[in-house]
Amino acid sequence: MTAPRRQSQRDPLRPVATDLVRLAAALSVVLGTLGWGFMGFALFMLVLGGSMIPRALGTPAPLDLSYCATILVGAWAAMLDWYLAVSWLDVVVHAALTGLVGAIGYAALERLGLFGEGMARLGVVVVSSTLATTLALLWEMGEWFGHTVLDDRIQVGYEDTLGDLGAGVVGAVVAAVLLALSRPEPEGSG
Repeated sequence: MTAPRRQSQRDPLRPVATDLVRLAAALSVVLGTLGWGFMGFALFMLVLGGSMIPRALGTPAPLDLSYCATILVGAWAAMLDWYLAVSWLDVVVHAALTGLVGAIGYAALERLGLFGEGMARLGVVVVSSTLATTLALLWEMGEWFGHTVLDDRIQVGYEDTLGDLGAGVVGAVVAAVLLALSRPEPEGSG
């Protein structure tokens, strides 16, 4: 089994840019709590927790940085109503973030040793995109629950949910293909 490549401390992106985004996520917990109470606290704690995952997995710095920056920008866009102000932003964030979540999720499963000696590229695409799409579906169900039970200011609706899921599936497949192409094909597969 090959675990995800751990970044050395000499990687200039790892200790500076990625950890600055994590610091911004930690500061966002405070700002979110002050500005929006429990909902701000809950959202930014989710972001902060999520931003620690690629660090723990030792994912490559570009994936770490893009994932952490996207979840942080996505959360602030929700809190500041940017999705209402910029109509296309929601689907772009859902596409990007769903794909990135799939790549991080695949790295986590690989780290757990679920794939033995490696997986063929087609398998990487199937597992990563399926995982990402499933998590996107769970996110949309969480948004509905949050809107229905916690705070009706959480933006949901039939068209919003379908648009988010559609964008998420596209982002998941594109990211899964890119992830698969970035990996060597295991011997004997094809």
